[in-house]
Amino acid sequence: MKKILLMLFISGSCLVASAQIEGSKQIFESPQLKAETAKHKVIAILPFNTKITYKKQPKNFSQEANREQEKTMSKSIQSSLFTFLLRKASNYSVTFQDVEKTNILLKKAGMLDKMDEFTKDEVAKALGVDAVLGGDFITEQTKSEAGAIASAVLFGGFGGKTGTGTLTLTLNDGNGDLLWRFFKTMNDNITTSTDDLVEHMMRKVSRNFPYAK
Repeated sequence: MKKILLMLFISGSCLVASAQIEGSKQIFESPQLKAETAKHKVIAILPFNTKITYKKQPKNFSQEANREQEKTMSKSIQSSLFTFLLRKASNYSVTFQDVEKTNILLKKAGMLDKMDEFTKDEVAKALGVDAVLGGDFITEQTKSEAGAIASAVLFGGFGGKTGTGTLTLTLNDGNGDLLWRFFKTMNDNITTSTDDLVEHMMRKVSRNFPYAK
């Protein structure tokens, strides 16, 4: 009986952990998607536009520190996405520009921290690629990190829900035209790294990813 209860507890905990990063999704595909992507050879992955907000602003909140955290997360998601695509390179019909090279070229062009001031075709031209893959990650934190850690201990290490977020992935060709867009809402917890977020997102989008063979 104890073994059965333990198995039920573990199964239920796993379902809860999985549900914490589930949410609604939407996919847009341009009528020109297949024709245009068939011409592409090299794709650049851009730093993500990241926004971190709080339902209740924490004590000793620093706007400057929050901006630095957003910048760190921006490049972390970019790097996680590149790593994921690199691991599965044989599944795709294109190659992906190394993100270090991408960021160096963006910095040289004066674009790295001013992405919202340039059009996607200007960015693609500066990077010398056929298309650019980028997006947005917006999260609202609802529980303090200390509270989340306490929940993790209480519930056997699965962690409590600490926030909600939306993740958007977009593909624009060298002319700046939007070819594809993937949007997903999800919950976040202290066990969810940017690698986890990207892994989960790409599993959901794998069948619809434009360059999948």
